[in-house]
Amino acid sequence: MSTVRRSWRRALGAVAAASAGVLLLGTLTPAGATPTPPDQAAGLNTPLGEATLGSQIRRVEGGDKSTPESQQQAMRPQGLNSDGFEAQATVAGIDVASHQGNVDWNNWWGQGKRFVWTKATEGTYYTNPYFAQQYNGSYNVGMIRGAYHFATPNTTSGAAQANYFVDHGGGWSRDGKTLPGALDMEYNPYGATCYGLSQAGMGAWVRDFHDTYHARTGRWPVIYTSTSWWNQCVGSSQTFGNTVPLWVARYSSSVGALPIGWGFHTVWQYSSSPIDQDSFNGAYDRLQALANG
Repeated sequence: MSTVRRSWRRALGAVAAASAGVLLLGTLTPAGATPTPPDQAAGLNTPLGEATLGSQIRRVEGGDKSTPESQQQAMRPQGLNSDGFEAQATVAGIDVASHQGNVDWNNWWGQGKRFVWTKATEGTYYTNPYFAQQYNGSYNVGMIRGAYHFATPNTTSGAAQANYFVDHGGGWSRDGKTLPGALDMEYNPYGATCYGLSQAGMGAWVRDFHDTYHARTGRWPVIYTSTSWWNQCVGSSQTFGNTVPLWVARYSSSVGALPIGWGFHTVWQYSSSPIDQDSFNGAYDRLQALANG
């Protein structure tokens, strides 16, 4: 075989392999198979499993812009809350992940924080090694706590990730101190913004997670996202405002326009300094109502 023919065949093989890789990106891992974690994309330096709530929103949309004025604005009532009651007050909270390690919960309680979501899982390949200390420690100090899942919709199905989340700390109990699990939908830390999915594909993935989480726990998940990412990657392909409390990220002095499908927000992540800070859009008894279902 000539050198030219061998080179030509090698080139065809490379194209076929690349095409197969593209096709596999959107497929679901078969039942019983070991999921493949996402590849580390060139130029994105997030270690696998270490993406946190809002980290990619800040990377793309800009970092923390908190000021005393914006913090005051975030703690003012913002219309309706998750159960349709007019917001008469707000509640201060935070969210944490492995970056915070073992958290001094007495410190944050002393600063007036009354709720927290902590990262439990990512994809179907990562669990937060500090989850137990963070999840149980916040509960023990008196906070209303919940868990969140960082979604990677190109690795496994929404159902698979919802089950993995519930099986690794993302469940719910009606004890008055446990919030429904939150689904973190944001820019891909390992590759293409929308994980290689169309709006219809992404909407279907979120619906799969949403329905499976409800089947497992009896609660609909909270969805965390930014308006820009959601409108770009989900759009109007699916709407969740009738079932899902919205946790919106915007590092500014106002919430601004909300993602398609929601008329009001339940939680606003308004700052990442000195830790991710959140405002519940309602009084404490409304936060308790969200926990109780």
